[in-house]
Amino acid sequence: MKITPLDISDILIIEPEVFEDNRGFFFESFNIEAFSKSTSLHPIFVQDNHSKSSRGVLRGLHYQLPPYSQGKLARVIQGEVLDVVVDIRKYSPTFGQYVTHILSAENKKLIWIPEGFAHAYLTLSETSEFLYKVTNIYNPVYERCILWNDTFLKIDWPSFLNIKVSNKDYLGKSFEEAEYFS
Repeated sequence: MKITPLDISDILIIEPEVFEDNRGFFFESFNIEAFSKSTSLHPIFVQDNHSKSSRGVLRGLHYQLPPYSQGKLARVIQGEVLDVVVDIRKYSPTFGQYVTHILSAENKKLIWIPEGFAHAYLTLSETSEFLYKVTNIYNPVYERCILWNDTFLKIDWPSFLNIKVSNKDYLGKSFEEAEYFS
């Protein structure tokens, strides 16, 4: 497993060792011992989520406040997405900054997103299937959403897509109005 920090160093890209032959491929998508040895992190995952989306569907920017904040380990098993992570830790030197990365079934990369970040992804392919493990259960009372097209964040979304969001995401708060991690 190869682990690469992004420009916000707490966000990690994980590239598993893939064994391929004429029958197909095999890889461990998660191994706690290897992950902990490589990162010094020891997450305990309590829920797995799976979503399917069509081209142009954007989900996010979502997060949950403590005591229900969530770390996430995400990957794509079908298609391709643009994954976006925003630092909402008020004490952080990268507060208000974001990173992006392409996750796809083809590249088999995973992304680790610790607590304290808002997360979104946009389907670039005809469809995508997105899997993610979380370190805390979903609790709608603590869920928050930042507008995907917030003018402060200025996220560089692809302009060639007709972006579709849910009503909940359409009504997200601006970054300036959002509740942060302190």
